[in-house]
Amino acid sequence: MNEKFFNANFPKSADGRVSHIGIKRGEIANRIITVGDLNRAKLFLKLLDSDTAIFQRQSHRGFLTITGKYKGVPISIVGIGMGLSMMDFFVREARAIIDGTMIIIRIGTSGAIGKSNPGDVIISEGSFAVTRNYDYPIFENKMIIQDYEIKTKEQPYNMSKVFYGDKEICNLIRKQLINSGIPNSQVIQGLNASCDSFYSSQGRHDENFEDYNKGLIESIRTKYPEEVESLEMETFMLYYLAKCSTDAPYRSQHKVSNELKKDGDQKIKTSNNTLMTKKGFNSRNSIRAAANKIEK
Repeated sequence: MNEKFFNANFPKSADGRVSHIGIKRGEIANRIITVGDLNRAKLFLKLLDSDTAIFQRQSHRGFLTITGKYKGVPISIVGIGMGLSMMDFFVREARAIIDGTMIIIRIGTSGAIGKSNPGDVIISEGSFAVTRNYDYPIFENKMIIQDYEIKTKEQPYNMSKVFYGDKEICNLIRKQLINSGIPNSQVIQGLNASCDSFYSSQGRHDENFEDYNKGLIESIRTKYPEEVESLEMETFMLYYLAKCSTDAPYRSQHKVSNELKKDGDQKIKTSNNTLMTKKGFNSRNSIRAAANKIEK
């Protein structure tokens, strides 16, 4: 790699491209739909206006940006992969090269631990982080672990406070989804838990590692007795960065549950949209619901 970066705080190439998503000012719109799966981003490309130029660029870090127009309004679709850090890269670097208000709608799939069923749409009104407590004793006897918990009041996993999405976007997207033909009973609103692992901090059991997570799902429900509907790995960072934005904080989000339930001003407005119905992948209704909200 022969590129030189001159600012360690916020690296950019000589032509102004940000380091990880690999684009520069003018290549991304203020209105953004972000997804994890790059192939899903390519599906959305088919719904953009065919009579205007479409920009595409995939960075060496795995981010895919597609920018075009929907009903004449500039819109970008950005595939970011999975995880809190990928969302952090995306939001910060997009903010650095976009002037004015940003609206970000995330579309993705998630696990379900509430009342939703596989295929339902989950609108995440708020999100909290579930992260491994890396100071928690590993492979120690029960007395050492109990002593640690008594002295520190800490558990194997940390749960943050809740950060909320933008109510207006949540409500309008719910309306658009129902208008698109998804039954009201399949559009669920509730809290989201964003985890730092697909495995340990989502309560999955792996005999190859000692994760101390057997009671984690119930601990989540105890911590937040209001309905926690979904588990995934990105929403919290989206909402958190919206709150951290130095000009104004706003976000919202929606998801699709794709697993069986487990037991036991420069505002940034965001939302997470679900793309699955019981009949399968329904990208047209979902992108239209999202785009119809953000086109104005």
